[in-house]
Amino acid sequence: MSKLSFPSHPLLLGFDQLERLVERTARAGADGYPPFNIEVTGEHSFRITLALAGFDEKDLSITVEKRQLLVRGQQHDEEREGRVFLHRGIAARQFQRVFALAEGVEVAAAHLENGLLHIDLIRQEPEERVQTIAIRRG
Repeated sequence: MSKLSFPSHPLLLGFDQLERLVERTARAGADGYPPFNIEVTGEHSFRITLALAGFDEKDLSITVEKRQLLVRGQQHDEEREGRVFLHRGIAARQFQRVFALAEGVEVAAAHLENGLLHIDLIRQEPEERVQTIAIRRG
């Protein structure tokens, strides 16, 4: 008897994209920068907080594409041009952080405060409904 993998289990219909989503998310989360927290803020709400010291609003981009929340950052500090550093321990680097969003999860707001980017998410609860399917002869 062969063992079935999770997405190909015969009782899980329509979940074939789940394995690809898990693989894509695992690849995107390999880099540990920037560090982040995810917290529950209410019964149907969450907050993602990213530590982004040195970034300004104009350096950041937040988009939702194909049920993925993409946070991108690239510092554009024109003031650094022509400066001479004896030691440079604060890297001005670009990043991309991806979060997979479940069906019904929407971005409510985002704000940058004291070097922390807060992204608030709300999960809309689907209305419960019962669907009756007619059975035809033949």
